Parts: sequence; structure tokens; C-alpha cells
Amino acid sequence: MAKSFIDVAMGSGVWVFLLLNLILRVAIPVVIAVLLIKALLKYLNSDKKGDKIIKKSLGEVIRKHREEKGFTQEYMAEQLGISRQAVSKWENGVTEPSTSNLFALAKLFDMTIEDFMKEIQQ
Repeated sequence: MAKSFIDVAMGSGVWVFLLLNLILRVAIPVVIAVLLIKALLKYLNSDKKGDKIIKKSLGEVIRKHREEKGFTQEYMAEQLGISRQAVSKWENGVTEPSTSNLFALAKLFDMTIEDFMKEIQQ
């Protein structure tokens, strides 16, 4: 009696080959994609406060020194010859001060530009 195609295929390991091919071409990339998405979501949802190095933004440093000195945004704006809205934008990270304004800020806060910039990098 002649063997059917299925009998021949099962005997020769074609089914194992087809199953392995399916796993390698479909299942593994799907698992990798799911793991990458989970890792990305975990990173995006992390508060980053557990990190050993927390970089302060320029706006945070400006606000910190302004409040330590007891300055209002209006007072700083007058001293620098800019608008109060400009100071607010700096503190909120919408814009950044020009180089000349960075030097003026350091002087206004009674510190060197180097010390002022180091705070941002810490």
C-alpha cells in the first residue's frame, strides 16, 4: 500500500521543521516586541527619583535662587531689563536665557557663572 503525503511528511520531520519555522519567524519577534513595549512603558512611567543622578533643569535652578534671595519675578525682570513673562518662561522651561542673561543671573545671585552652571549639571 502506498504511503500518503502526511505519513511521509510526519516520518521525515517536516512537521517539526514547520513548527520550528513558525516559532522562529512569528513567536519570537512577537515576544521581543512585547518585552520592548513593556520596558518602554516602565521607563516612561518611572519617576526617575530613584536614580542616583538627578539633573536639575536650568529653570529649577533659576527659581531656587530667586526664591532663596526673596526676589519676585518682577524684580528680577527689572534688574535684567526683560519682561516678567520671560523670567516665568525660563523657570517653566519654555525658553532659556541668552548667554548674556546667564552671566547677569549669576551676578544677580552673587555667584560665579561656573558655580551657577555646575548646579544644572548636578
